[in-house]
Amino acid sequence: MLSTQHCERVQMDLTVQGSTTKHGISLQTLIRNSHNLSGPCLLIVGDTRGAIFGGLLECPLKPTPKRKYQGTNQTFVFTTKYGDPRLFRATGANPYYYICLNDLLAIGGGGSFALRLDDDLLNGSSGPCDTFDSLCLAHDPEFELKNVELWGFAHASRYLT
Repeated sequence: MLSTQHCERVQMDLTVQGSTTKHGISLQTLIRNSHNLSGPCLLIVGDTRGAIFGGLLECPLKPTPKRKYQGTNQTFVFTTKYGDPRLFRATGANPYYYICLNDLLAIGGGGSFALRLDDDLLNGSSGPCDTFDSLCLAHDPEFELKNVELWGFAHASRYLT
């Protein structure tokens, strides 16, 4: 057992860079706002049934002309659907971390996307995903979004390994 004297408390300074309640319902706006960040960013999504879920991505988000996966094995997804927050890390099964297009943002692959958001940030989907060995992150595989937020770390380099 580890005593508290051996544990380091980590304080993370987060700043919101994109929010559908503040900046409107547009993936293009979210992508544009991500350019204020360098390093990891936390995508937090809420559906209309009360689930909160999302994932860690690299910022700035860079749309590609074709479905080209980006990211590293530091990418993860999470959900509160199952009660306590549950985190799903990359398994190494594939390198399908996330796709960013002008009309789609999706995390994971193999089977289903762990999380997919449409360009209007009104609807999305989630399903079992091989990349993270995750279950559906939302209450339903197809869902309506209540809010989408993109948070950046003020001192991101301190948290990278």
